[in-house]
Amino acid sequence: MTDQSHDRLLIIDFGSQVTQLIARRLRELNVYCEIHPYQNVTAEFIREMGPKAVILSGGPDSVTREGSPRAPQELFEMGLPILGICYGQQVMMTQLGGKVESGHGTAEFGRAYVTPQGEHIDLLRGWFLEGDEQVWMSHGDHVSEIAPGFEVYGTSPNAPYAITADMDRHFYAVQFHPEVHHTPNGATLYENFVKIAGFAGDWTMGAYREEMIRKIREQVGDKKVICGLSGGVDSSVAAVLIHEAIGDQLTCVFVDHGLLRKNEAQEVVSMFREHYNLPLIHADESDLFLGELEGQSDPETKRKIIGKLFIDVFQKHADTIEGAEFLAQGTLYPDVIESVSFSGGPSVTIKSHHNVGGLPEKMGLKLVEPLRELFKDEVRALGHELGLPASFIGRHPFPGPGLAIRCPGEITREKLDILREADAVYIDQIRKHGLYDEIWQAFVAILPVRTVGVMGDGRTYDYACALRAVTSVDGMTADYYPFTHEFLGETATRIINEVKGINRCTYDITSKPPGTIEWE
Repeated sequence: MTDQSHDRLLIIDFGSQVTQLIARRLRELNVYCEIHPYQNVTAEFIREMGPKAVILSGGPDSVTREGSPRAPQELFEMGLPILGICYGQQVMMTQLGGKVESGHGTAEFGRAYVTPQGEHIDLLRGWFLEGDEQVWMSHGDHVSEIAPGFEVYGTSPNAPYAITADMDRHFYAVQFHPEVHHTPNGATLYENFVKIAGFAGDWTMGAYREEMIRKIREQVGDKKVICGLSGGVDSSVAAVLIHEAIGDQLTCVFVDHGLLRKNEAQEVVSMFREHYNLPLIHADESDLFLGELEGQSDPETKRKIIGKLFIDVFQKHADTIEGAEFLAQGTLYPDVIESVSFSGGPSVTIKSHHNVGGLPEKMGLKLVEPLRELFKDEVRALGHELGLPASFIGRHPFPGPGLAIRCPGEITREKLDILREADAVYIDQIRKHGLYDEIWQAFVAILPVRTVGVMGDGRTYDYACALRAVTSVDGMTADYYPFTHEFLGETATRIINEVKGINRCTYDITSKPPGTIEWE
């Protein structure tokens, strides 16, 4: 638990997949908050933390099930403003004397519309200005009887108690999810709640920087830290932040696996050795990686080979750093939820190549992960705070296995060289047209197929490539970028003319749900 002077808001997590989005909305309001799983939150815990308000998250369980998650009963006697979201609303109603029932045809999933009822309360300032409000519902159970002291302030077709409140105790409860983008006015509801609770809104990335520096110093003491530096925004921000905290106690290891973009290795080494004066080991092991990948075409096999080699190579070079007890990683929240559930429960592995597994256990090191609960855009804001160049902070995300997952099928040096050149032309086109900062990620994938083409008077039999560009806010979901036909035509012409080995380009316009933004 963090010891700092800012007002705090406690989010009690009942297992919702979007609990972290609640924290995100609050951070956008400069409100400091901490997420803690319900099983760790006791009355003593709350008193020790001293939050100014509490939010009860959604969750997948049913309050009608015996043994289902609850909040500490003492919470409701502490005089704190409380906001219950979805399952959190049902917990409040159950624990305060209301009733929740299952089924009966009142389940509601997806878009719904809430109609105002009764007087207009402060929680709903800015709501219902143009009629009903669109919200996002996700509930099978429903409140059938509100708790004593509560009144109804909004209804939907399948949720007669969509918005309820006990104004005397500053208890508020909604059946929908204000934190998701599908509730367009949801941020306003959170803003109203923190104003009611009296938050000053003074927690910023500057404050986060100071707090993390203090925590890193407390955690590390006088010991040494090794950082796996990829050259991407995440690991770079983590490295600069940790270096600011502990100086030359940090050594970075940059594993060059031969799967980087054009000139990337030279740029990373130059920036961190010369500009930031960070102790840096450049481990050029491209021959080893490409040799082990030869003949492999299965994407999961390729990932596992790269992951295992990365650990072996990293450990070989890290062993030369005497007295290191900590491993620093630029892990972000999207990395965590794609690899393992936030609460430690079972989840489906979507990506197996992230840096959240394997390495610490094998090396016997303790983790330092100062970015673990930040989204990508928050990391970029922290990078600005730390003084990293804007051109570097705004770089598009790059996956751990690099071009290996942009090269479906067998990986060869020839295909990698072709891919690097095509990708460089594509990114140059995007920059020339002033589109780079509008796009969250753009890249070329070389397809495992050759096609017949005619260039000039000659027949060619070369590779096809796919262009990809997506928009996103935090990497959780993405949609394709709507290039003009003129841009696509001009770009395809440049790639075909300038990159030997490619005679055809396509553009992928599929949208992507969480965890599937990269090609494979």
